[in-house]
Amino acid sequence: MMQHQVAVQARFNPETLERVLRVVRHRGFQICAMNMETATDAQSINIELTVASPRSVELLFSQLSKLVDVARVEIQQRSTPTQQIRA
Repeated sequence: MMQHQVAVQARFNPETLERVLRVVRHRGFQICAMNMETATDAQSINIELTVASPRSVELLFSQLSKLVDVARVEIQQRSTPTQQIRA
């Protein structure tokens, strides 16, 4: 599986984070790490996700961009392979 870092800037609403997470799950991506903070203007939030999937990250990018509250989506890092260790 490949890991990707995705940054999302969105309007601050209680349901925005839930919508972003639902799109990630529905598009077949697994969340490896997540950080969310309120922007300095208190009107928007910045969400940073590390996601993993064998699917193309452009699929996730296009779906997140369609969300009403999302202002910007940026893929910060592409195609870092993950290692799976089995015992």
